[in-house]
Amino acid sequence: MGRGIVGRVGLEDLRADLSGRDMAIVGQVADLRLMTGRQIEAVHFPTDEHETAAAAARAARRCLERLARHNLLVRLERRIGGVRAGSGSWVYALGPVGHRVLRRDDARPRYREPSATFVDHTLAIAQLVGDLTTRAQHRQLELLGMQAEPRCWRQFTSTAGLTVLRPDLFVSLGVDDFEHRWFCEVDRGTEHLPALLRKCRQYETYYATGAEQRDHGVFPRACWIVPDQRRADRLRRAIDKDARLTDALFVITTTDKAITTLTGGDT
Repeated sequence: MGRGIVGRVGLEDLRADLSGRDMAIVGQVADLRLMTGRQIEAVHFPTDEHETAAAAARAARRCLERLARHNLLVRLERRIGGVRAGSGSWVYALGPVGHRVLRRDDARPRYREPSATFVDHTLAIAQLVGDLTTRAQHRQLELLGMQAEPRCWRQFTSTAGLTVLRPDLFVSLGVDDFEHRWFCEVDRGTEHLPALLRKCRQYETYYATGAEQRDHGVFPRACWIVPDQRRADRLRRAIDKDARLTDALFVITTTDKAITTLTGGDT
């Protein structure tokens, strides 16, 4: 069924042929917007469910080739790490048939190659989700809830009028007897510090409304995940110096320490 246009009957036949894992892959790529083949493999083809890591990789490659052939997923022209990085370096987005299979209400995706900056940022978020998911699979934590964009956005009214807070990700994690709730901001070092502080002030304004607390009983902390310790220190100092910000509301960590921080080990 590797054709570009699928009719209603063909779509139902295709949907019936898809496995639960197929649907989970297509749904997660739709939620996160982009994922690499290697990220999909880590989440959906865990090594402990196959004889060897090579067998898991082969199964993932066959599955993704089939989903791409049916236009459930599409591959971007850009690869991560180059051709020599293998099939795991392909970047996948939701395809037109995948959009129809999921019965999504939003507009069908347009197939323009995204910018390198967008790809880098989006895949960094996908990597964070993948790392949390694989740890949940190994019972190192409970993934109690996760909302990617735009489901994690919060609309509220302030003195500036109707405002939308746009976190990169919301996660709720169970670790031992504790629940950790976070708004995550994945910073790739491309924004100037004043832009990050403006986002912090937006969090502060939303916190002051009390809306999140009324709806959920607690306000998540905002975790900035930045590339290196130098940037983390600069952002921490800037937040501490801003009298309009509640210091304890913001946690800053580096990419390599993100999971430790989110699970309460370094806050």
